Amino acid sequence: MPQIVHEFVWPDRVVIGTIGLPGSRTFYLQVRSGARLVSIALEKQQSALLAEKIDEILDQLITITGNPFSIPTGTPIELVDNDPLEQPVAEEFRTGTMSLGWDPSTVQVVIEAYPIIDDDESVEPVEPATALLVRIPVGTARAFAKRTREIVGAGRPMCSLCGYPIDADGHTCTLPEV
Repeated sequence: MPQIVHEFVWPDRVVIGTIGLPGSRTFYLQVRSGARLVSIALEKQQSALLAEKIDEILDQLITITGNPFSIPTGTPIELVDNDPLEQPVAEEFRTGTMSLGWDPSTVQVVIEAYPIIDDDESVEPVEPATALLVRIPVGTARAFAKRTREIVGAGRPMCSLCGYPIDADGHTCTLPEV
């Protein structure tokens, strides 16, 4: 079991944000409860997949007869958070493995993140020294997924001819040969 666990049960804020320019952005999952702030680095694809899977879980829960958990179909406007990451961003770790779950006893989405582990080809499995555990209510989860999709989509525009990203300093389109 991890030795240091950053656990947030009802955080004041949980967001995905970036630092840097499109094409060289670093994505962060940032969680705050009171004065306690934890930021972990993620890949863009991890961020996108996290948002997609949160929406999938919530959409599946809506289909339960009577929607007993009162899952919102859209993002509650009062939970929209468009503010930038809180500064300073001190990276706790770079995320390797993540898991996502549902806790019906608290009606919360559960996010777990573990750092990338360099096990140096040892025979024994290496346990991470730290982890992040975040429990968020359904409305906050819906708002988190919406913001994350917007952040991921705010990167470099895609070339309509070749489909590759267009950098700020230009783009050389390489069309496939016919």
